[in-house]
Amino acid sequence: MIREFGTSDFLFILFAVRWTLLLSAIAFAGGAVGGLVIALARVSQNRIFSGLALGFIRVFQGTPLLMQLFLVFFGINIFGISVTPLLAAAIALTLHASAFLGEIWRGSIQAVPGGQHEASWALGLGYLDRMKSIILPQAARISVAPTVGFLVQLIKGTSLASIIGFVEMTRAGQIINNATFEPFTVFGLVAVFYFILCWPLSIAARQLERRFSRATAR
Repeated sequence: MIREFGTSDFLFILFAVRWTLLLSAIAFAGGAVGGLVIALARVSQNRIFSGLALGFIRVFQGTPLLMQLFLVFFGINIFGISVTPLLAAAIALTLHASAFLGEIWRGSIQAVPGGQHEASWALGLGYLDRMKSIILPQAARISVAPTVGFLVQLIKGTSLASIIGFVEMTRAGQIINNATFEPFTVFGLVAVFYFILCWPLSIAARQLERRFSRATAR
């Protein structure tokens, strides 16, 4: 039975924002850990580590996120392991974020002037000490803007988790639309919530990029 869109429907979509934020936070945190490992492996002089990291990046950057969600959700179940939509989405998005953040941070590490590497070698620092004390702090400053920009894409990417039944904002909108049949109102509201979440981050990414550009030009 079709009914009118009401306050309870608005609140249902509003409360689903927390699940979008939760999934985004889990994926970004996991992706940050995985991305750091991938980035360090990519710039390593060990060809095996570098090759494995490159293969990982190519697989997850070269396949649709939607397919990755399907493979994780249905693939784990094939082995008789019950997995919730939240867990499956978190795993898939973490792997996805690891590949992209790893490549962003690899580029940032390699953007550190070569003189810094040479100076650390001259001081006799080992690989870990060189990265921790000299290279990574400078690379982190370079990577802030593109990292925040990727976070915006990740938040929007969580909408694909609706396809495996995870009730975040997009899935909540689908549920309400099926009951009210008011797609313009429902999905317009969902779009507004995504905009409210992503727009401040987009502004921050642009400001950080301009600030870094000015600092580099001095």
